[in-house]
Amino acid sequence: MAVTLINPEGLPKPEVYRQLSIATGSKLVFLAGQVARDPDGRPVGEGDLAAQVEQAYLNIGTALTEIGGSFDDVAKLTIYVVDWSPEKLPQLGEGVARAAATMGVDPVKPITLLGVAALGEPDLLIEVEATAVID
Repeated sequence: MAVTLINPEGLPKPEVYRQLSIATGSKLVFLAGQVARDPDGRPVGEGDLAAQVEQAYLNIGTALTEIGGSFDDVAKLTIYVVDWSPEKLPQLGEGVARAAATMGVDPVKPITLLGVAALGEPDLLIEVEATAVID
């Protein structure tokens, strides 16, 4: 694995993400924002934030597998959530946990979480961008 995740001394140690990733691989991958669409482009989880999070994470894993990596190679995630509020955190966590269980990975990465007014299509509740490093 080309990415090591840590919480350095002197910073808070959150359970749901890591403060820092150290990349040692040779291939830097910037993945476009992934949304709740199946391989045929059909919507997944309409109105269900957890289902949409799960699908977006699975799409990241699928894309990285195609180029010889995996979700374990993710160095950083940026998560955009429509109309974010802290009350949505359990649904976000549920979707992440389900995707992690399906892929058999540790989903805890450095993240930036942004609340947005809307995304590219009206049914989308979440979009997840990933940066990965592959050996």
